[in-house]
Amino acid sequence: MELLKLATEWAKAEVFSTRFFIIFALFFLIASIGFWQLGKTDLAKSYIIPTLVAGILLMTIGLGLFYTNKSRVTQFEKAFNVDTPAFYQSEMERTESTLKEYSVVFKVIPILIIIAALLILFVHAPLWRAISITSIAMLIVILLVDGTAHGRMEVYQKELKLVNLEAEINK
Repeated sequence: MELLKLATEWAKAEVFSTRFFIIFALFFLIASIGFWQLGKTDLAKSYIIPTLVAGILLMTIGLGLFYTNKSRVTQFEKAFNVDTPAFYQSEMERTESTLKEYSVVFKVIPILIIIAALLILFVHAPLWRAISITSIAMLIVILLVDGTAHGRMEVYQKELKLVNLEAEINK
């Protein structure tokens, strides 16, 4: 039962965390509307589309992860009750693959930030500057939220191993 509680608490923490994607998406969407309504300069007008796109992307990520993790809460109990060892194994495999994905994310996103920063330095067109700055802001949001999710996933994986070890000892 400890395994089910652990998995459920992790999924609920992920549901809470993904709400930050949605909150930041709303900020980007509001910024887009603000630039549309109040933007007077070429640079300000150039931010309309990039902030709108960033807002839509973050909203898509947030809602997708929110509903995926929300459904996991109910699926966990069913899977646990059907076959506990298989549930444990699937969670271990999922955490391992997710941690591998995070290692790629934490290498690729900084490279993208560097590329966007270089564009700011070398390209002086307002649209490209707006795209670069908005991209950097969006990628930082992704790093912030994924950084905390990565930490939770590492802890979750360690706790899964510990719960399994305790179960083996108690047999």
